[in-house]
Parts: sequence; C-alpha cells; structure tokens
Amino acid sequence: MRTIAVVAVAITVSALACGAPQSAGAEPAAVIKLWPGEPPAPKHQVNGPEQDITKPADKLIAGRRIIKLANVTVPEMHVLLPAKESRNGAAVVICPGGGFNILAWDLEGTEVAEWLNSLGVVGIVLKYRVPTRGAQPRWLPPVQDAQRAISLARTRAADWGIDPQRIGVLGFSAGGNTAAVAAVKNGAREYADIDDADKLSCRPDFAVLIYPAGLFDDKQQELRAEVQVTKQMPPIFMAQAYDDHVPVQNCLALAMALKKAGVPCELHIYDRGGHGYGLRPQSDLPVTTWPERCQQWMKVRGLLKTGNP
Repeated sequence: MRTIAVVAVAITVSALACGAPQSAGAEPAAVIKLWPGEPPAPKHQVNGPEQDITKPADKLIAGRRIIKLANVTVPEMHVLLPAKESRNGAAVVICPGGGFNILAWDLEGTEVAEWLNSLGVVGIVLKYRVPTRGAQPRWLPPVQDAQRAISLARTRAADWGIDPQRIGVLGFSAGGNTAAVAAVKNGAREYADIDDADKLSCRPDFAVLIYPAGLFDDKQQELRAEVQVTKQMPPIFMAQAYDDHVPVQNCLALAMALKKAGVPCELHIYDRGGHGYGLRPQSDLPVTTWPERCQQWMKVRGLLKTGNP
C-alpha cells in the first residue's frame, strides 16, 4: 500500500530538490484501498511510479508549496478523525484538484480534512486515479473512486461515529468536477457492484464545490452532457472568484440549473482571487474566507448537529 510520508519538521529546499515529500499534515487514522482488486475500467496511462513531484521552483500559495501527487494507480481513502468527544456525525469525502493530471494533496486534501476535523467532521481525503486526461471520459475513473469511497464510508459509519445520512463530498477544480458529477449521478453507480459495500448508497447527502472545472461547455454555452441536474440531487454549496481562469460559468450555469430544478444551493462569487488557493487564508483575498461561509451553510442545514438519528 502506498502512503504519503508524514514528517514533523519543515522541509527545506534542498530536501525538496532530493525528492523528499513535504509534510502532508496530520497522520490519518486509517488508509483504505478502495478496490479489492483492479479498479474498474477505463484504464488510465501513467508516466512512472506514484510520487510527489513537488519542485523547489514551484509557485507558493500563501507562502507554502503544494504536495503534487502523480501517477496514482492504487486509489485510497485517507481518513482523518476529530477527537471522539467532538465528532458530530458528519463526514466529507474530499477530492483534491490537479487538472485530472496530479492531486494537490495537502492544499486541497489533508489541510481541508484538518479544517473539517476542527468542526467535528470526519475528513476522508480521496486519492483518486490520475492522470486521466487521456481517458474517455476523463471524469469517469475519479467519479468511480468517489462513489466507492462514499459507500465504504457508510460501511464504517459505526466505527468512525458517522451518521450515514450526513456524508458529503467536497472538491476543488478537477476534484470539484468529480464531486459535482458524483452529486448529479444521485446514487446511480458508474460501475457494477463488486461486493457488499456497494449495496450501500453512493449518493452524497450534500456537496461543496470550490472553483469547479469542466462542468460548462464553452462552445455549446451550456452544462456538459454528464451534468444532468434533477430535483433529487443533494444541496450544493459553491464558491469561485470572478477572475478565475476557469470560467465562472461552471458555477453560474450549475446554480441556474439547480434553481430551475428546485435544488437548494448557496453560491458565492468573489471579485478576485484567481484559482488554486485552497483554504489557505490570504488577507488581500476575501475569496479565501469561503470556509467560514461554508461552515455557516453546513450549520444552517443541520449538518453539524451532534449525534446520529
């Protein structure tokens, strides 16, 4: 089983140059392979062994680099648990972004799980298959992995103190696409059942989409064919910056479709902020306050209530 190295000290530039991974944050309580054998089709092409390809010259986000995990062939769920006394029963499967090419493992994964833990929510970081940019469709392997993770989380609900009716999905950029498609599929599994875990629903109970990509077809000026919104979909929270190079229409068009279908949605569009900020706060970018808005939304919707039904 491949895991991300966890270290307790800061990584220097010289260490990065030697290929040593940066800190991935808190150590997971469990790392679980999603599939008992080979993942379902379609196959994806990798360019070598799974590795952290962070480089010293990489752009800094809020003063720090990003762990960039490449060539994932063995998808996993990394489970971060809040203290037992603070758990409120909610859980979120987190889909890091990375353009269906890599996974921004800490910026849009483990750091998000730690934030959710601070709210009493179980954070499940999804290490889904990448790269899938050449797959047809490229969203299918990641969505299969997300659906499998949601079902597996329901099998462990009692062990992890999870309310099986409060399991959501959260994603950034390509991971936002993955989370969105998992939500619009509304429990319609994209692979054949393989074991008892798949007898439990893969429908997320809510979804959080942060600068989601690939939902809007620029040429057709409409949502893509796989984004079929129905009134049965779970409620959605979305946030994006107006100046994002990923078109803001990804959120706007989805919000309009959700409104038409009568699906609850909260949408925040900020003046500026670009793309790829995760939840690292930056004083000059109000868009990085989205976690506060999301926490309020979760609270109002009863997702942070204490205890199981």
